[in-house]
Amino acid sequence: MKVRRVKESIRKLGKKSDGRITEFSFYAPEATEVYLAGEFNNWDTHALPMKKNRDGTWKKRIKLSSGCHEYKLMMDGFWVQDIPEANSVPNPFGTLNNIIVVK
Repeated sequence: MKVRRVKESIRKLGKKSDGRITEFSFYAPEATEVYLAGEFNNWDTHALPMKKNRDGTWKKRIKLSSGCHEYKLMMDGFWVQDIPEANSVPNPFGTLNNIIVVK
């Protein structure tokens, strides 16, 4: 499946004593399902479904502790490999994981 426009953004929404509410946003109007997976949920590809808005933007808010977190998005059963402007690091499988740093 080819996604014409893919855009991802992250907003830190609020600070709690045990973490920060962080919003992940991903523009993919053609997608039928998108999940957020990362080290923060043991890479479970079905635990954190994202919700699609009318404009085709998928969003998910989760609480993350301070530090660096690796994550990826699973769209329609496939890992999203190229997210413009996202920071990334190599993983053991020869692909990239996105990273977010929470302060």
